[in-house]
Amino acid sequence: MDTPIATDSLVLGKLLERHARYRPEHTGVVVGDLRFTYRAFNDHVNRWANALTALGVARGDRVATILPNSLELVATYWACAKLGAAAVPLSPLLLAAGAASLLNDARPRVVVVSTVLAGLLDALRPALTFSPPEFVIADGGTSGGHSYAALTEAASAAEPRARVEASDLLTVMYTSGTTGLPKGIMHTHFIRAMYAGLMAASWRMAPESVVLHTGALVFNGAMVTMFPAFYCGATYILHRQFDVEAMIETLAVEHVTHTMMVPSQIVAMLDSPCFDPKRLASLEMILSLGAPLHKEHKDRLNHALPNRFYELYGLTEGFVTILDRSEAVRKHGSVGIPPPFYEMRIVDDSGRDLGPGEVGEIVGRGPITTAGYLNRPDLTAQAIRDGWLYTGDLGYVDEEGYLYLVDRKKDMIDSGGMKVYPKDIEEIAVCHPAVQEVAVFGIPHDKWGETPLAAVVLHAGASATCEELKDWINARVAARYQRVDRVAIMESFPRNAAGKTLKREMREPYWKGREQKI
Repeated sequence: MDTPIATDSLVLGKLLERHARYRPEHTGVVVGDLRFTYRAFNDHVNRWANALTALGVARGDRVATILPNSLELVATYWACAKLGAAAVPLSPLLLAAGAASLLNDARPRVVVVSTVLAGLLDALRPALTFSPPEFVIADGGTSGGHSYAALTEAASAAEPRARVEASDLLTVMYTSGTTGLPKGIMHTHFIRAMYAGLMAASWRMAPESVVLHTGALVFNGAMVTMFPAFYCGATYILHRQFDVEAMIETLAVEHVTHTMMVPSQIVAMLDSPCFDPKRLASLEMILSLGAPLHKEHKDRLNHALPNRFYELYGLTEGFVTILDRSEAVRKHGSVGIPPPFYEMRIVDDSGRDLGPGEVGEIVGRGPITTAGYLNRPDLTAQAIRDGWLYTGDLGYVDEEGYLYLVDRKKDMIDSGGMKVYPKDIEEIAVCHPAVQEVAVFGIPHDKWGETPLAAVVLHAGASATCEELKDWINARVAARYQRVDRVAIMESFPRNAAGKTLKREMREPYWKGREQKI
């Protein structure tokens, strides 16, 4: 029997092979009604990896996906890990022009598309500027490309014969577009191995853990629990989409121990009539990331489910801080400290280090710092200077070194020369009993240059007028220059695939025809 070519030991594909050997019957992956032991999942991934090889995928190539949460998507991550290829997960919410732009940048050898998006291919093909890739249709479909099901059924379940090294790219994650044109952020096997080991320790994850993911798997935030789960050999449950009632039911029935959510999902859980803390006793971790969770909601969560809350601040480019559950109450308002092997500084515009309590740009470095932006060495040089990642976020540390976020540099409002941080106003507005969510951003003002606007989503059945909310907020802000100029009540906020609020889209109409702050 042929044996696989030797690989570097610090590669992600070997995790599946290890679990298939040492704990083959342990439940490894659950996607909808599909349940796989680690042996069965490893066999499936091997078949898909060998099928990709037959389509011409080799070490150094890229495999793009335009898929919702699915078996095909999670299997592609792990098949690429075994081949030394890089997975390029693209949002299924992309329109043809946006998808073509990213594909032209990534130039994948294979593109895997959901059956429901197969019609997108006709619009995509003429827009591609590189040698046409092989298209594979998932979900059992065949229209316009190869069938994923047929390819995997026909392929061998033997371990692929591919040489893989820790420096090989494993993923190219395109930024979600909250701050401008998306960029392809590159992560190697070494970087993702650091995600796996360091974050498994941070979350107190173990082989017996049961990890639930209900958000978009194309979002880099999903990697902070997926890679640790597979590192430990835990059970990883993937929901096809976020549904709050289904999530609560799974948490209870599957005795889930670890889950992560963006703030809007946490709010939906707390507001659901199905929410019952007693049914969720198995939970050991509720991780919030993607955006700050406002104090009002944080207090509710810590009261209902104490000693479970973690918060992660981080960038796909590769810097994080973690607020541990043991410090979540004592260090209320903080986003924690860097994990081991990380360094963090707060600097002013000249790069000078600032002391405790002084607000400046957060910069950091550590073992998950990106290898750079795909095809954009110029942007890489702007973001990473002398090994330090400049985050574009503003914050300060206290005397113990705990980080407190102030806001994004680009979100800061300059009103008559005064710095207004939207987060300060948001923390007040969300305390109004009628307000479920709030997003504050700057709009043009003839006298002050720009001034704050508060966009709000009301609780179901709640009633309040814009003027009432404006007066209530302005009576409670700390300074006159923080007063909002107006309030806009919206049915919902625009969001990206990760669930992040897109302030840029809300702000853009107000700046149309002016120098746009987007």
